[in-house]
Amino acid sequence: MKDDGEDGDDTVLVPPRVPTRPVDPDAETDTDDTVIPMPKPRAIDHATTEPPAEPPVITATVPTYYRFRVGERADSIPLDVPCYIGRRPSSPRVVSGTAPRLVRVPSPKREVSATHLEVRQLGSSVIVTDLRSTNGSIVMLPGSVPRKLRQGESVVVSPGTLVDIGDDNILQILPMQRPA
Repeated sequence: MKDDGEDGDDTVLVPPRVPTRPVDPDAETDTDDTVIPMPKPRAIDHATTEPPAEPPVITATVPTYYRFRVGERADSIPLDVPCYIGRRPSSPRVVSGTAPRLVRVPSPKREVSATHLEVRQLGSSVIVTDLRSTNGSIVMLPGSVPRKLRQGESVVVSPGTLVDIGDDNILQILPMQRPA
């Protein structure tokens, strides 16, 4: 067997050479004479070239939030953070993001669970979630048949929706409004 040294293991890749100007041996300079080819400049027709666009004007917008209230005479509560509603609401052990607002409601007959319902705004939607309550939550969307949520079930609701959590505690989802 003839060994011609071509076993493939000692292949060396060499980058292509960059063209250079001929070196003048009489020149007294130590500068690098490497020539890098440059692309040719494009012709620009200034008569048809549009001026640069004005930079966009960025205005600060005030966020708008849906609101809800519990009962007819209660103050409205903005959904700028998730809200936990219940007889003695508490935050979850692990909070991801913003801590929820705790909204306490009366429950003399103890029909409302300690932490019964979550209401949150997600983008331009309002989501109501039953937090595994004992007696459930009844959602009444405008123009629809009332529906009882299963434990842990979530539903997207619209302004005008009523949510009955028991003991005459009825949440009303209100339209978007800028905070005062």
